[in-house]
Amino acid sequence: MTGPVTFSLALPNETATAHLMADLALLIGPGDVITLSGDLGAGKTAAARAMIRYLAADEAVEVPSPTFTLAQTYDLPPFPLVHADLYRVNDAIELEEIGLSPLPEGTVALIEWPERAPDALPVDRIDIALSHRPALGSAARAAEITGYGKAAAQVSRLKALRQFLTGAGYIDAKRLRMAGDASTRSYARLLRDDKSVILMNSPRRPDGPAIYSGKAYSAAVHLAEDVRPFVAIANGLRERGFSAPSIHYADLELGFLITEDFGNAGVIAGEPPSPIAERYQVATDMLAALHREALPEILPLTPQTSYAIPAFDTDALLVEIGLMPEWYLPDRGAEPTEQARAEFFAMWRDLLAKAAAAAKTWVIRDFHSPNLIWLDDRTDIAKVGIIDFQDAVLGPAAYDLVSLLQDARIDVPEQLELALLTRYIKARRASDDDFDPAHFAELYAIMSAQRNTRLLGTFARLNRRDGKPQYLRHQPRIWTYLNRSLAHPALSAFRDWYAAHVPPPVA
Repeated sequence: MTGPVTFSLALPNETATAHLMADLALLIGPGDVITLSGDLGAGKTAAARAMIRYLAADEAVEVPSPTFTLAQTYDLPPFPLVHADLYRVNDAIELEEIGLSPLPEGTVALIEWPERAPDALPVDRIDIALSHRPALGSAARAAEITGYGKAAAQVSRLKALRQFLTGAGYIDAKRLRMAGDASTRSYARLLRDDKSVILMNSPRRPDGPAIYSGKAYSAAVHLAEDVRPFVAIANGLRERGFSAPSIHYADLELGFLITEDFGNAGVIAGEPPSPIAERYQVATDMLAALHREALPEILPLTPQTSYAIPAFDTDALLVEIGLMPEWYLPDRGAEPTEQARAEFFAMWRDLLAKAAAAAKTWVIRDFHSPNLIWLDDRTDIAKVGIIDFQDAVLGPAAYDLVSLLQDARIDVPEQLELALLTRYIKARRASDDDFDPAHFAELYAIMSAQRNTRLLGTFARLNRRDGKPQYLRHQPRIWTYLNRSLAHPALSAFRDWYAAHVPPPVA
């Protein structure tokens, strides 16, 4: 078992306490336990309140002391949280009565007065011991932060994060929570001197166990496992006139970045959100411009190192679509037979030979509305800010156009999709006499079928493995896109196989 890890720091005022709790919030997730110890008036409730308000992205949310209720639950955007006070607990058995023994699954627990029930505390936990420092001011505190068991690594990372922020000059910046994505990365907006930047926390971490020919899923399909690809691709895009965020400060080893903040203006609007056609047109033009360029396969990273963009090869594409029989079909009560599974992969391997033979470009991979920021102060295609590209690979140009025009999270009307597909083809033909529209349309259908097959499995896995059921609501949309692509003549055999073996998602 990992030994405890401890570090101490001075908190001269409540703002400093709020910054500490926001930094810790960036590193925790469902199942984590944080205990707050110290004498009466040491600031335990104030610290808990600061974290809850940060996670709620609402400084006005009411967070009463749970001294009398003993436990208060909050349904916060990233995860549920229970705030408990054990001061009036006389016996650990009382914790069962208030729903704290065992602690609720999938929930973060903030527990004041943990010393009242020490035997009920989990082995893996973070303790923040607060004490007065009246010589430094009435609101001054000292904090001793200790990580026990598996939480020792989180406390080590918290210490490193604060050292990074100090070195970059942002330790006193105001923190605003930002929504995360489907990865293990987390983000915060840092405000200083009326200017804003983005803090990215991207710990090196493989996605899943090594079950794909001895590799984790992330390695098998060439997903970024650290921040190096982000930095290399960002610099490569900017050097060619495309709008990727500038990197202000970076710790490549630990996975901390401070980057340019593009703001919040997107390419969608309304409720429910739908594409802003003019902005989607510019995004389509941006892809056409990128795909016209002769792009390198190796990019400089540091003065001494470089980054080789991996190829989106057939094996990687097959691992991705394998998420359908692995996760989606069992969820729908349609576990495939060995024969059906073999047919599935054999058909796909044959079809993907066409993608493997196509000309290669940078495939940004998640080129869709959540990752596109509208920069109104820039011109032409530079108006499209790209914020997610660390998973870039070398592959067919059609893939990113599918990502944009068959957006997994919003409905793109088929009429708009076809109009923008035509716009892209015209732009490519205008600059390349050898560009073949019919061949591109076939690749577009193949990449659509591949991507949407993968997404059905990905969203099922995010629900069942990662406890993120919100992604299931996108499955009916993915199903619609998938059936659009299966209508292409090149996919007729797939249309029949899917009709026989793949049930639609639950509406």
